[in-house]
Amino acid sequence: MDLRELIDYVRAHRAGVVSTLGPDGEPQAAYLTLAATDTGELVFDAKPDSRKVANLRRDGRIALVLGGPDGTTLQCQGIADFPAGDDLERCTSAYLAAFPEFAPSFDHGSVVVLRVTLNWARYGDFRDTPETA
Repeated sequence: MDLRELIDYVRAHRAGVVSTLGPDGEPQAAYLTLAATDTGELVFDAKPDSRKVANLRRDGRIALVLGGPDGTTLQCQGIADFPAGDDLERCTSAYLAAFPEFAPSFDHGSVVVLRVTLNWARYGDFRDTPETA
């Protein structure tokens, strides 16, 4: 899977499981909506007081899995951060392009934007007759 295919896959599936590390190193997972920027960063929003935000402020390592029901998966790992300035605007635009219904949360400042820069990804096709990408 090349970068364009990864971006298209994330944009088509729109949600997945995000796993972070809790204070004692225990895994903590959440099912979230996910968007992709044109450069392949993954973007999601979260409440500022959520466990995932506290975890990622302490340790930016993150794992994500998208897909499943269609017999395909995208497993990813990377580093999450809290973009600022132009990066925040770009990431917010990508997220709201995918999920315009969440704009009011951004208007009221009730969410923060997180960006994931991937350092590993693997696509799996577990259908009986895999399609070629």
